[in-house]
Amino acid sequence: MKDTVSHCPVENAMLVLAGRWRILLIYYLLEGTKRFSDLRRDMPKISQRMLTLDLRALEEAGYVRRTVYPEVPVRVEYTLTEEGLHLRALVDVLGECGERLTRHREAKAA
Repeated sequence: MKDTVSHCPVENAMLVLAGRWRILLIYYLLEGTKRFSDLRRDMPKISQRMLTLDLRALEEAGYVRRTVYPEVPVRVEYTLTEEGLHLRALVDVLGECGERLTRHREAKAA
């Protein structure tokens, strides 16, 4: 992971959670354990490579647990760790912010 410039805790969080998909991954994993194909279905615009990279980054940060089952074919599941579950409040606040922005845009367009 990159070093922070400001040593601010918000910057630390942004280094891990920034980007188009990571918060969305957390959002969908808050629903429960998912397989890779489930996440691809939830986010059809994400590329396989980006999904893999973002899941690895969230796993490295301690937010996601990857479990591999020795079956044929191999089954891999992703779930939020205890630390990842603490991000629910952040996801909820971002959702509320998104709803307010949508209402504001709609009122402005009317």
